[in-house]
Amino acid sequence: MIMPPLHHIRSALRSFLRTEAAGGLLLMGSAVLALLFANSPLADFYSGFFHIRIGSWDLHHLINDGLMTVFFLLVGLEIKREFVDGHLRSWSDRALPLIAAAGGMAVPAMLFLLVTRGEPALARGWAIPAATDIAFAIGVMALLGKRVPGSLKIFLTTVAIADDLGAVLIIALAYTASINGAALLATAVIFSLMLLLNRVGVKALWPYLGLAVLLWAAVFSSGVHATVAGVLAAMAIPVKGSPAAPDAEDSPLHRLEHALAPGVAYGVVPLFGFANAGVALGTGSALLAPLTLAVALGLFLGKQMGVFTSVWLAARLKLGSRPRHATWGQVYGVSLLCGIGFTMSLFIGGLAFPQTEMIDKVKLGVLGGSLLSALTGTIVLLFAGTKKSGPPKRTGS
Repeated sequence: MIMPPLHHIRSALRSFLRTEAAGGLLLMGSAVLALLFANSPLADFYSGFFHIRIGSWDLHHLINDGLMTVFFLLVGLEIKREFVDGHLRSWSDRALPLIAAAGGMAVPAMLFLLVTRGEPALARGWAIPAATDIAFAIGVMALLGKRVPGSLKIFLTTVAIADDLGAVLIIALAYTASINGAALLATAVIFSLMLLLNRVGVKALWPYLGLAVLLWAAVFSSGVHATVAGVLAAMAIPVKGSPAAPDAEDSPLHRLEHALAPGVAYGVVPLFGFANAGVALGTGSALLAPLTLAVALGLFLGKQMGVFTSVWLAARLKLGSRPRHATWGQVYGVSLLCGIGFTMSLFIGGLAFPQTEMIDKVKLGVLGGSLLSALTGTIVLLFAGTKKSGPPKRTGS
């Protein structure tokens, strides 16, 4: 097979944004469909369908613990690519997104704990509003088209990827109830073998994928959530640095990322959304419950406060500069979009509160906070002015 010239290969970022945007729109549709089913005469059918058992697992667990591992594998590949070969390659590139992500995780968590301070049992859910849903947020941006400068799309993507890294660490450290030492040792051995393959220059993907299956089984048995295996496996996949043409076809990481992206964006994530977003809207008491409010306010208020304030302070302290050709109004609009926490928030909510009554309140909070963030972010970006000319202003001077 003749390889196309590198300058004809699509950029990884453009391909990523297109896939995420289309997948985000599909995710929106699956969430709406789930809500319609859960609030219709088909509610019992919807609920029962995902409890159909296949072997020792039901469909819900197959999706959340099995298929979502592929989602986390793709997340891990995206994180590694951005740090090795993308927009987080150097400290100057990393500073602003990492600062914004840190603020965007800390403030929602603190707001959640503030709202639930009278009920200690709810404190376990502090991380639910901490992460941004890349697909959903990029999907909203896609609807806005050229009203949003490319620099803000890159900024949102890198902040969300940094968020995902933080969320993975939280899942591994905060939501692990007990540890199986033997399985954890097996995890370390398998992961070391994968790193060794990388070290000796093995470029074929099949040995890594074979070991990744064993890694998943070991992590699942260890007590750490099985999806963490996806991120660990991604860290071992070799990547060839090619800044001028980031889709280098002889890079195993790029090949695997491009192979997985469509299936995850158009299959795994919408299926997860359909399986997890369905909740009966219920009564006002559920909508005003402390857990519901804490999640919704964490996403809607906490995210915008954390991200925007962090960016503004970083600019003032000259730790980073405002994204090129973007106004402060547009930065605020994107900060609002960071409050769309759908996929990762629902996932963490299921780990924190497996009880049906509690997870329903989490779902209401996630849906409410994400919807408010999407609507207000869209309105702000529609009316925010665009910086049309002149060099990017380095604020804080």
